[in-house]
Amino acid sequence: MGADQTINWRRATASALDWWHEAGVDTLVDDTPRAWLREPLAVEPRSATIAAAPPPAAPLTLPDTIEAFEAWRVGPDAPEAGWPGRPIAASGDPAATLAILVDMPERDDGETLLDGPAGALFDRMLAAIGRDRSNIYLAPLCAIRPISGQILDDHAPRLAELARHRLALCRPQRLLLMGNAASRALLGVNGAAGRGRLHILNHGNGQTEAVASFPPRFLLEQPARKAEAWKDLQLVIGDLA
Repeated sequence: MGADQTINWRRATASALDWWHEAGVDTLVDDTPRAWLREPLAVEPRSATIAAAPPPAAPLTLPDTIEAFEAWRVGPDAPEAGWPGRPIAASGDPAATLAILVDMPERDDGETLLDGPAGALFDRMLAAIGRDRSNIYLAPLCAIRPISGQILDDHAPRLAELARHRLALCRPQRLLLMGNAASRALLGVNGAAGRGRLHILNHGNGQTEAVASFPPRFLLEQPARKAEAWKDLQLVIGDLA
């Protein structure tokens, strides 16, 4: 008998396909003749079925007085509007030479910022530098405390913009940043990295000197850091009118 005529059809088919591929035939076509070398026809835009892009939103115009801004800041157009909870407004004297910015209201705050245990420590800190709530300006970076207790990265740039606008309106000589979120928003670093020196903040109406420090809540939990906080307060009050 002659040689074995058994053919491995799978291998043969694969070999044929490889040959055609090497020859440049790599696209399946149907039986309808086509002018493959003709330039493609231009396709008319289907304007009736494509929705036009919406016009860009107009830039938001912020109130140009501190009184109007503070009312807007806790109103229905503020970034936090619609969040769970009630916004807490700034308090004190907008014309004071010292402004203090905290991250957000505390969990136990009621009508005003820092009116719980952390607030009692805050009042003692103010008394130590010859101040009280009537001759400082106290404001939150975020007017409503997020449920997580953290300000999301998506919200931080807008809140920083509003904080700078507030500074431009009240123009304090010095600003105490009490919290990491406040420090990151205005200095670009957290509180620990920003401590120990005066920072110059530029805003729409000039400059303000800023000092980063710890929030009162942190000092209640870490009383050993009070000595460091006292140095921050001395830096804040030095040569301040």
